[in-house]
Amino acid sequence: MGQLQGKIAIITGAGSGFGEGMAQAYVHEGAKVIIADLNADAGERVAKALGANAKAIATDVANADSVNAMVNACVDAFGVPDIVINNAGTTHKNQPMLQVDEKTFDRMFAVNVKSIYYMAHAVIPLMRARGKGGVIINVGSTAGIRPRPGLSWYNGSKGAVNLLSKAMAVELAPDKIRVNALCPVMGATGLLGDFMGVPDTPENRAKFVSTIPLGRFCEPRDMAAAAVFLGTDAAEFLTGLEFPVDGGRTI
Repeated sequence: MGQLQGKIAIITGAGSGFGEGMAQAYVHEGAKVIIADLNADAGERVAKALGANAKAIATDVANADSVNAMVNACVDAFGVPDIVINNAGTTHKNQPMLQVDEKTFDRMFAVNVKSIYYMAHAVIPLMRARGKGGVIINVGSTAGIRPRPGLSWYNGSKGAVNLLSKAMAVELAPDKIRVNALCPVMGATGLLGDFMGVPDTPENRAKFVSTIPLGRFCEPRDMAAAAVFLGTDAAEFLTGLEFPVDGGRTI
């Protein structure tokens, strides 16, 4: 029997990268998973590969109506979610802070931060009404702990996610809803080029890898292992964590 047998999970941004890795691990461990992604084709690809225990729903996490519709679809398809992973995120290109335009700034904070507000409004009342607690995992970043230059506004958005997770953990503890932040270091995902701000070449990758003590980027399997553990009953006493998945980057 899998570690998450009988659990129902929503994972945003699960059509690729870290989210896809977490979705694969969750289904493997027995969970039923909603693959919520802005890219409908990507979500369908992941869901199809994972079989009957995965369902793709095209979702814009920066839109309240879209989030509410997705959560309602989860309830209809599988039931009230036990676990919600707010993984969808975006960034601005690595560049001087005054060169980032307002539209990019607003979209990034909407996707990275306001999405958690929308999801909280959609799922917390359901978890409370059911009375069995729940798990919320917000994907923050090492950028919110030990920021790199050139990503100032992104760093700020992830700092908000990291601290918001702690605040939610304290407030929701009486409801037995645990909230933790997973804080990955860079991974070879679709955002890597923007994070680096230079061409994605082996030489440039090596420069960034050299700042990670364990000597490699974060991979989807690393995030998946941490997300599985935090979603299990074995982690029932863990809440408010700022959990670096970073090969020692934040030391």
